Amino acid sequence: MNTVLHIMKETRVVAIARKIPASYIVPMAEALYAGGVRLLEITFDQQDEDNLRHTPGMIFKVKEALGDGMAIGAGTVLTTRQAEAAVAAGAEFLLSAVTDKGVIERVKNLGRVMIPGAMSPTEIYEAYQWGADVVKVFPAGILGSDYLKAIRGPLSNVPLMAVGNVNEKNTADLIKAGASSVGVGGNLMDWSLASNGNYEELTRRAAAYITAAGEGRNE
Repeated sequence: MNTVLHIMKETRVVAIARKIPASYIVPMAEALYAGGVRLLEITFDQQDEDNLRHTPGMIFKVKEALGDGMAIGAGTVLTTRQAEAAVAAGAEFLLSAVTDKGVIERVKNLGRVMIPGAMSPTEIYEAYQWGADVVKVFPAGILGSDYLKAIRGPLSNVPLMAVGNVNEKNTADLIKAGASSVGVGGNLMDWSLASNGNYEELTRRAAAYITAAGEGRNE
């Protein structure tokens, strides 16, 4: 099994860094690591005209600081150029909010794990048929665990990641409903904690999500 997929299966939590200032990304990643998180997604900001430099630069910084201790991925990858830039910087897995066949194929050709976003059963099925390793169900927290459980029935062969409005309270339910993992953004990666020097709370939250995901798996 691919190393990233193995880590995902074991820990079930992907931290999502969105609009995090570059000066905070490494110490925040270290705080996550202390709490047990081993997968970090750094997203492309589509409003940033220089995102082909900024986001890969942050990926490189974290990889350099943490080495093999944490798998680093790129998120909101909408184009093949973004995919190529992320992989060149060291990204081991790539995620998107949408399903784009060309992006999926390019990422797989580059030998990386691809996790496109989808919502409907048809979108999920197509993404998997086109080569997705895991399909991101978005926005899972709004759709709810009942929705996830319903689509899991006919698509039981597709690994699903629940992303969007995921919090400490619904993590276990989403895993129990059939998500193989969850992606957590601002509810975990709150850079205001870092700006106040409160890395201990970031570590506490990371540990809480890891625990909640484990409880969902064991129920």
